[in-house]
Amino acid sequence: MHKLRRHALLSALSAITVATLVATGCSNDSSSTADKARAAAVETPEAAAAEEQLAVVSAPTDGATPTAVADGNAVDQGKAKKSTLKVASYDRKTGRAVIAAPPARDTKPTADPSPSKSAATGPGAESDAGSDEESGAAADQGPDAERDSGPAKGSGSERGSASGSAPASAPADGSHPVAVGDVIASAPAPGAPDGLLAKVTDIVGTTEDGSGTTVQTEPAELNSVLGESKADGAVPVDPSTMDIDPLVQGVKVSWAKTGDLTFGPQGAKLPLGSLRIDVGAAVETAAGAPASAAASVHGFVQLAPEVAFSYDGSGAGTGAAPGGAFLGLTGDWASKWSLKGRAAGTTDGKPVRVPFAELHADPVIQVGPVPIVVNLDLVCYFQVDADGRVTVDVEQNLKGDFRVGGNFTWAKGWTGVSESEMTGEPLKATVTATGKVKAALGAEATIGLYGTVGVTADLAPYLRAEADARAEGSANGTGSARGSWALYGGVDLTGTLNIQLSIFGTPIFQKKIPLGALQKEWLLTKGEVATA
Repeated sequence: MHKLRRHALLSALSAITVATLVATGCSNDSSSTADKARAAAVETPEAAAAEEQLAVVSAPTDGATPTAVADGNAVDQGKAKKSTLKVASYDRKTGRAVIAAPPARDTKPTADPSPSKSAATGPGAESDAGSDEESGAAADQGPDAERDSGPAKGSGSERGSASGSAPASAPADGSHPVAVGDVIASAPAPGAPDGLLAKVTDIVGTTEDGSGTTVQTEPAELNSVLGESKADGAVPVDPSTMDIDPLVQGVKVSWAKTGDLTFGPQGAKLPLGSLRIDVGAAVETAAGAPASAAASVHGFVQLAPEVAFSYDGSGAGTGAAPGGAFLGLTGDWASKWSLKGRAAGTTDGKPVRVPFAELHADPVIQVGPVPIVVNLDLVCYFQVDADGRVTVDVEQNLKGDFRVGGNFTWAKGWTGVSESEMTGEPLKATVTATGKVKAALGAEATIGLYGTVGVTADLAPYLRAEADARAEGSANGTGSARGSWALYGGVDLTGTLNIQLSIFGTPIFQKKIPLGALQKEWLLTKGEVATA
């Protein structure tokens, strides 16, 4: 027994000696290990930067999206970690939430430990058995055990302890799984269908059934959970998760995602990740137009939307705004549609707009350990601006891409991004009489985070036709007619940035900022007619 204790003592002294040599340095090298590490980081900035870069991916769709919690008492403020805590309920009006932890696993030691475990502890096991059991329990709980259910440094009994007598799901009096100052980022939860990003301002107490902790919260910002990290990526929106509300008769919806293909009308196979909306509807005919000039719109819009997200947390660790950020919508666009007949004129000087489908989705993107809930709304519409005189029978095939959103830099603040590259070709073009008409088959998109509106963009590819016909006659019955017509394709892209983009932790602007109008137009075809 004395030999064992002496062996343990010598082992401890050796460990202290080694630790001292590592800390103070040995040999004649005056630089410490920490200095060498910093020097290595400077010499290899790519490696240091890679450690700060967070992946931007789709969150799990099996209900296992984790919660992230940023420790309000940690030294590295704003660095969230994956957590087993869940938001059991949330009241938007009062800001109160119930935070629940999963039941702690039973770590009660067996009455008769096996000899192999005793032997594995090695010399000194008799005196250090208690500490070994505690460290083993901590290892079983995983790296987040201290954060979720163990005592926080400097917070006393503010948080529950997994090694105590009460399980994490039913904390003992005076102990809770979260503390004042903690920031919680959660996927959609009961009472918070848009997700939750909130800071704990007060611990109200344990629920009556002991299943969770009631806390008072206030809205938080993304830099409080992303800190000084960096992230950049685009995540496709699963078309099958979209809620679709047809607004007129004749609307058909089809989609295709990886591993689950759905075919469009007439057997048209859609690209993966695409959503297609077909519409056929009557348009108001101009007053006095003959029955043969009945107006209608037929065609489809096909989208493959992606949520674009980037964050540069340079400087955010000190409580300042991040160095850069971007939130937007990007993707591929295709449409094929036609306009026939003599459409009615404008209403009160404005084009006639008819929404035909509303779509909504709440995709969750995973930025490192942090689940970020994106709220996406799309309104598909057709719009006609005509003088009621010209009769058309035109059809266009259009393809391209788009990128809209808000971009933040310290040099310029928030600025709008509106980009689109599209090309079209006419499939049919007949324009008669004198007049003009402009028709669009477009989509208005609204994108935000955690239920707040950030960017609104209106993408409107259009057809524009104009005709000029002149007729001359004489008393002898002879005459001539001359005229010209042209058909143009184009795209209008407009929108606004909203004050809620300050959710990134950037300075608040006091009014909406225009995205910056983008207008492109190209000639599809033209013609002339002359008869005598």
